Amino acid sequence: MTTIKRQSASRDGSPLRMLALFLVLFMVVLYLALPSSYETVAMEKMFHGQNSTGVIRQGIRSVVALRREQLSHALKHLTDGGVPQRLRTLRDKHQVVGERLGEVKAGKETVEEILHGADMSHHLSSKPPMTLDEIVSYLDRWIHSLHEILGEYKTATFDQIWQAYHDLAVKTLFPWDQDYLSRMPPRREDGSVFLSLATYRDENCFNTIYNAYAKAKHPEKLFVGLTQQNCHKDCKSGVLANLSMVIVPPDDDCYAKFCETALGKPICVNKQVRVLNIDEPESLGPYAARYFTSKMWYGEEWFMQTDAHMTFATDWDAISIEMLKKAPSDKPVLSHYPPSHLIDLDKRKTTAASRLCGPVFATSDLESQIIRLEGAGNFDKKKLPQPGFAPFTAAGYFVAHSRFLSEVPFDPFLPWIFMGEEIIMSSRLWTAGYDIFSPTMSVVGHMYVRRHKPKFWESVHRAFTFGGKQFTCCESGD
Repeated sequence: MTTIKRQSASRDGSPLRMLALFLVLFMVVLYLALPSSYETVAMEKMFHGQNSTGVIRQGIRSVVALRREQLSHALKHLTDGGVPQRLRTLRDKHQVVGERLGEVKAGKETVEEILHGADMSHHLSSKPPMTLDEIVSYLDRWIHSLHEILGEYKTATFDQIWQAYHDLAVKTLFPWDQDYLSRMPPRREDGSVFLSLATYRDENCFNTIYNAYAKAKHPEKLFVGLTQQNCHKDCKSGVLANLSMVIVPPDDDCYAKFCETALGKPICVNKQVRVLNIDEPESLGPYAARYFTSKMWYGEEWFMQTDAHMTFATDWDAISIEMLKKAPSDKPVLSHYPPSHLIDLDKRKTTAASRLCGPVFATSDLESQIIRLEGAGNFDKKKLPQPGFAPFTAAGYFVAHSRFLSEVPFDPFLPWIFMGEEIIMSSRLWTAGYDIFSPTMSVVGHMYVRRHKPKFWESVHRAFTFGGKQFTCCESGD
């Protein structure tokens, strides 16, 4: 979670700094997860009357006591000076957001106000906006440069690989990103929509783009940013049932395929689809791909994000904006886990949509006990007249006014992130003053099961050292 102000490109990438950042994040999570006295009483009432009431109450008290002890320990470490001088300076200026969540929660401050106060000059520049060609060209060159550097780290440890990414990003990508943010194009109040699509070797990409336009009420106002991560030679399948991989043909270019259709040709001629192509070995995961895609936004009024294996209801674009406008907030975000792609969305327009309300702490050391979003539930018996509050955003369906791109921009320091991107965005949006809502109806469907299809972590596995059983590769396959 981005909770520390980045003041300059010169920064300490030592393990001590990473430990300090972890402790700040840990403190934030504890604050959000720690039951209040009211919540403790409520839990006790919930279990009242059961045979094991005393045991349950004692268990609740033990958990609360443990978490308070952990919070106290984390605060003591910060107070005792166990962090680099740069972070201690931020504490002295009261700019460590994790220590001021009470003010954010009460609506007294936003993260932006904590970090910058009334001075928003850091967002302004006298230079004209970068052109789309300049943006795509820079990102393309930067990704190639990173790939060349990481080629020397095939047998490195994970922290050495991260440090290599960090050092290049601090020197080049982060300053460019700050320049970009100060020169963003003006927003058009014309009902235009930017749809962010990040695809990794996905055979469903073509259908997603095609149906997004075919089912849109205003296709002339729909602009797609596509980060397409494809294999072009020596391609392998995903891991099959026998833990082997087979040789497969190169992936389709879904942009080129769309532009060849009668529907797509005029749209492509009108430059309504913007593309950043990334070679499979250079993939940095879905969050990084969404970061790159967000930079292809160019003044559209509304921002939407979905995955690249989706179905759409008729008029999905107009309905999404209408729902967002009905949300009772000045800064709303609309999001949830969509239903299966097998659902006929047009027959469910009077059915209440699901809400994303299922967080748990991961038990796997592999995931470092992060918060996992376990799924969505149908909490409403009938369709609501306006969107209902929800605690989290989902990456597969996300709608907001495009001003959030300058207030809560995607973070350039989160490569290779898969599990965790949704809790990161949820935390950052909420602490920046945004309210999260569930849609009143489902307008997109999601293909949740893609077994044996290529996954980005398999590319990472090939680029660096194998961490376990090596997959048998490769036999010729259909």
